[in-house]
Amino acid sequence: MNNSLNQPTDNNIPRIILLSMVAALGGFLFGFDSGVINGTVDALRGAFDSDAVGTGFNVASMLLGCAAGAFFSGTLADKFGRRSVMIVAAALFIVSAWGSGISGSSAEFVFYRILGGLAVGSASILAPAYIGEIAPPHIRGRLISLQQLAIVLGLFFAFFSNYNIALAAGGASSELWWGFNAWQWMFWVEIIPASAFFLFLLFIPESPRFLVAAGKIGKAEDVLTSLSSRENARKVTKEIERTVISERKPRLADIINSKTGKVHPIIWVGIALAALQQFTGINVVFYYGSVLWQAAGFTEADALLTNVIGGSVNVIFTFVAIYLVDRVGRKPLLMIGALGQAVMLGLLAIIFATSASDAANGIEMGGTSGTLALLAANAYIAFFAFTWGPIMWVMLGEMFSNKFRGAALAVAGLTQWGSNFLITISFPMLLTSIGLGISYGIYAAFGLVAFVVVRKFVKETKGRTLEEISLDQE
Repeated sequence: MNNSLNQPTDNNIPRIILLSMVAALGGFLFGFDSGVINGTVDALRGAFDSDAVGTGFNVASMLLGCAAGAFFSGTLADKFGRRSVMIVAAALFIVSAWGSGISGSSAEFVFYRILGGLAVGSASILAPAYIGEIAPPHIRGRLISLQQLAIVLGLFFAFFSNYNIALAAGGASSELWWGFNAWQWMFWVEIIPASAFFLFLLFIPESPRFLVAAGKIGKAEDVLTSLSSRENARKVTKEIERTVISERKPRLADIINSKTGKVHPIIWVGIALAALQQFTGINVVFYYGSVLWQAAGFTEADALLTNVIGGSVNVIFTFVAIYLVDRVGRKPLLMIGALGQAVMLGLLAIIFATSASDAANGIEMGGTSGTLALLAANAYIAFFAFTWGPIMWVMLGEMFSNKFRGAALAVAGLTQWGSNFLITISFPMLLTSIGLGISYGIYAAFGLVAFVVVRKFVKETKGRTLEEISLDQE
């Protein structure tokens, strides 16, 4: 396949990057929507008079929508196209942002957060899939990593926005402008990038691999020609035709190997990667960071500022991932990250177990323990940011065969968000029952499991075309 889309001289790199950036805006909204809840937890508890379980569900409710969005978006994208489903997701982002801010009860809030979750779940799956399907192999890892960069930028801007809004109002529960509280404005800020995402999507082409699967060969060639050259487009189109199912629409049952009657082994690998990214506890830091650091002795303002610092670390080390992913490869980075996260979480477990004392509303820490915990937490974020954060999405965007990519992404996405939901809703209960020390010890153990799984089962995909990867799974 030396003449395929992997030749740098044949590619319209600026256009490919531009299209990838538009798709990655879905990742920005994914990050913003996930991070904005962080600074509103206490305000929501007061506004809706919810207990620990209710608060946990308010925070985690979006993840139910994420699981459904991720599960159905893959098959819907195989039926209607990647671009079309992303446009619907963009509209849901706008509705959810507005509705979350106007909610007057937990039930109403949960409804709008689930709508936002549908959008986040769809974007989390379709953005890397779309980028992977238009990108040449020699830069595909870096371009798919734009999704994670966008996610962490979204998280950072959510933390930064929350901090400044709360600072201006004097607290997340305080009134800010026109009779509305600060926490409401925190959600409404998202309407701006969501509207931009919707408008930009109207001007990007459909994925050429979807077009080939839909029998629209001429349109697929036109799209590929805009990304490379007419001659190269024809060759790539023929390669794609060899590895897609064009006589019928892809379906969820395609994850079953027709020859063996069993699930394709690569599906189990994708499921494991999706689950383990969450079971190492990253979203406990992002969703509950404000509450955690307040419990550790920080003021609300300082806790929100700490989130901004963590978000900055996340952004910086995501750039490290973009630099390394197509040089070092996917598998080595995943193994390094698994061990690094396990060590940092183990340190956090020791710090919390030896320095924290039970309090009526969580934990309290004294001395230098809070500072040490903060340093370990940010080191943990750094390891996640240049390994499992972006690389898991890179792998999901390229590891599956063209014949069942949509179905595989549906299953992996459901697993990822289902795992996210379990971790997020269980953390408040773990915090009040077994404490942070044991909780973080459990997350650290999953880091060791992740290392073993990657070392034994993950195959390197660096520098290979999607068609080459697909043929390996025949």
